[in-house]
Amino acid sequence: MEHPGRNGRRSMESTNLRAVERAIAHIEAHLGGKLDLDEVARAAGYSKFHLHRLFGEVTGMTVHAYVSRRRLTEAAFALARSERPIVDIAREAGYDNQQTFSAAFTALYKVPPARYRARGSFYPLQLPFSLRSSALRAGKGADVWTVERAALSDVAAWMELLRFAVDNFPCLDEDEHEAWLRRAIDRGCALVAREPGSASLAGAAAFTRERGSIDFLAVHPQHRRASGVACTLVEAVRDEVPGRDLTIATYRAGDRADTGHRRRLEEIGFEAADMAEEFGYPVQRFVLRAAARREEEREGGDVR
Repeated sequence: MEHPGRNGRRSMESTNLRAVERAIAHIEAHLGGKLDLDEVARAAGYSKFHLHRLFGEVTGMTVHAYVSRRRLTEAAFALARSERPIVDIAREAGYDNQQTFSAAFTALYKVPPARYRARGSFYPLQLPFSLRSSALRAGKGADVWTVERAALSDVAAWMELLRFAVDNFPCLDEDEHEAWLRRAIDRGCALVAREPGSASLAGAAAFTRERGSIDFLAVHPQHRRASGVACTLVEAVRDEVPGRDLTIATYRAGDRADTGHRRRLEEIGFEAADMAEEFGYPVQRFVLRAAARREEEREGGDVR
């Protein structure tokens, strides 16, 4: 028999999830018009303060950040796929003038709107959130996550996870990623963490044994507050490349496109290393030292 307190907590979590879903639905329906927190809170059925807290807990970002990222993503789509004047796109994205829009767009996409349009290639920084009730069943400890090698039958669930976690993958091309994923699965270098009692993925990772690199690490936004999923996946990769340092690339410090990925890597134990570019985007590599090497460094030993 399940403890009644647990049932009550889950009922409250489900109610809160539905409120955030209503808020997201209202935001998506009014992206091109005026939006303020009062309106969103009324749609959710909560006070502004309560919604602000709930929205952050569920999605990992503020209402304002979500609205801004969604509008700029839609603006990027319009720039790449239409010939509409930039000033009109800026206005629809909620900016009073083209200069303010250009500054905000450049902060996230790293190039001004006109240059982005000239490239003709769209990639999203924030797709609409679609929340999972199955995530409510997951515990907070790493012991609830089942990590196993990905199979070709996992490709659809992996690509779904990728769209939820797209904020960590600037310059993403879905078709290229899927082709790369299939090769990683064939090599046995792709791992998945499943939600308990669900076919959905809480997270996924892919790596290159020869380099000791984590080439892909994604966690569903609803599982990011607790680091169990990411930690479990990283430990699984370490088991695949024992005794080696692990490297991974993420946003550089101060990048406004970062929704917290850099901080989460630091919480796991990664250390900042060299600057680099990947797919034309400025990144910084992080290193997770092998356990034996970290112990030698603490003791002042020779690690060469």
